[in-house]
Amino acid sequence: MGYRARKFCMRWKKGENEMFDYLIVGAGLYGAVFAHEAKKAGRSVLVIDRRPNIAGNVYTEDIEGIHVHKYGAHIFHTNNRRVWDYVSQFAEFNRFTNSPVANYHGELYSLPFNMYTFNRMWGVVTPQEAAAKIAEQRENAGITTPANLEEQAISLVGTDIYEKLVKGYTEKQWGRPCTELPAFIIRRLPVRLTFDNNYFNALYQGIPVGGYTKMVARMLDGIEVRLGEDYLVEKTAWDQMARKVIYTGAIDAYFEYSLGALEYRSVRFETEVLDQPNFQGNAAVNYTDRETPWTRIIEHKWFEFGKDAEGNDLPKTVISREYSSEWKLGDEPYYPVNDEKNSSRYAEYRQLADAEKNVIFGGRLGEYKYYDMDAVIASALELCGREL
Repeated sequence: MGYRARKFCMRWKKGENEMFDYLIVGAGLYGAVFAHEAKKAGRSVLVIDRRPNIAGNVYTEDIEGIHVHKYGAHIFHTNNRRVWDYVSQFAEFNRFTNSPVANYHGELYSLPFNMYTFNRMWGVVTPQEAAAKIAEQRENAGITTPANLEEQAISLVGTDIYEKLVKGYTEKQWGRPCTELPAFIIRRLPVRLTFDNNYFNALYQGIPVGGYTKMVARMLDGIEVRLGEDYLVEKTAWDQMARKVIYTGAIDAYFEYSLGALEYRSVRFETEVLDQPNFQGNAAVNYTDRETPWTRIIEHKWFEFGKDAEGNDLPKTVISREYSSEWKLGDEPYYPVNDEKNSSRYAEYRQLADAEKNVIFGGRLGEYKYYDMDAVIASALELCGREL
């Protein structure tokens, strides 16, 4: 058992007939925020998680002095001042700006799509030229009301950029043709007629200094956390330990998949330490052609500018190749497939959840919803306002 597990598995004894006010299933952001606020409000809280570590998918581990995002890159960004002020209690954030690069068969393009992208693709120099080129390709495609992701993408950026920088990447990520994916998936795609390389249009952005695990540990300070505990394996016994349960696991798993399994996309990571100071010169490079098997490569040191805690240059680097895959039982669920079939099935599970006594379902898996980190925190704080 590692350091984190040892640190957070300490128990404190309650009276023999005494119950916790809340059992929180999941030590990720949603559970940690609620646990912190419940403790602050004088409630007794027990947090459990089936993983050997806290922090859920934002867990960062130290490798060669680098905070490695074990479950994929997480860049905190928000326009919600309340959320920003809240997380800033637990961490100092650096000034990291997300500016990924797209690699199409060795051709490099700026992401988000901006004037650098349009100049590289078409040789245009002015915003007017770029807008005219997109409008021309949209008109030639005959798209008026986009019916799927392909049509939505072409209406936003034209056919050339769609074919090189959207189609292959998206089909690898979702495992489905773009013509079978709903348009809303790509509606928030940043497209700018400026030279702004900041992917997120957010007032507040950065990475917690010291990593996300340190931030979540501060949220859980003074709270009993038991790791390596699977709630669903001994559900009856756990339920008897608390007056209410905050459940942040998969909603279909809670009901033993009685209505059928909801669909997710999963991600597999190949992480390696390289004995060199610089692999790709950027935190994230997306591989947008269909032939490259991975979707992107993350070079973790650049989330903190290649420096250690003392500000020294790091002599090694750590990279992670990401492979998207169809989820199956036993895999880690990452992205809900919010198509019509799954949305309808979730609505049925939601009815079961609403009828469940003394159990509150929340978070990405509990609500079968793709949440950015700030939205997870906002949702948890909203629950605190109602519940506490």
